[in-house]
Amino acid sequence: MKKLFAGMLLFSLAASGTAAAAPSLNGPTGLINTPSADVVQNEDFSLGYNHLKQGEVLNFNIGIMKNVEMGISSFDPEAGSRQNRLNAKWNVIPETVVTPGLAVGVEDISDRGQRSAYIVGSKALPLGVRVHYGLGDGRYDGVFGGIEKTINPLGVLTGDNAFPATTLIAEYDGDDFNVGARLSLVSGVKIDAGWQDMKDFYVGFSITK
Repeated sequence: MKKLFAGMLLFSLAASGTAAAAPSLNGPTGLINTPSADVVQNEDFSLGYNHLKQGEVLNFNIGIMKNVEMGISSFDPEAGSRQNRLNAKWNVIPETVVTPGLAVGVEDISDRGQRSAYIVGSKALPLGVRVHYGLGDGRYDGVFGGIEKTINPLGVLTGDNAFPATTLIAEYDGDDFNVGARLSLVSGVKIDAGWQDMKDFYVGFSITK
């Protein structure tokens, strides 16, 4: 019985991580407006598009070496006013079954909008729950954090997509509370939707390969 319980626990932790990994609205791998300790793996990439109340944003991240992700976030609030922002994140301590992962990063390195440095930890818990907590300057203005709950993680591992694995997300980004959902349609392809500041709707998709 103990072995069975341990196996189910590991199964749920692995599934929750698989369902959640995707670019945030600001570029780095993460939740809605906040990063996680995850990074795109070496030589893999992620590509995301989101439509926000403020405009459209394209995000591209690539693993340039083990545990290091570089990315570009292209934000277009109005026609002809596109801003391209460079981001970087280093997963200093990979997450394990018993210990959290830890990453440090910088958004908008060239300070086109608002350069923001941060440190963030992430930890998967039983039953498809994962928590994130961090500290940053710039747009984070102190403490930020979030929680995820994955529904039907079994479908991610078995390939049964009758009900897509769905991750419900709630976060505080240092200024606003945001909520959303991330649907894993097939391996590496996700659809995101939710509300920034509990009122401004966003929708988008991402591909991680």
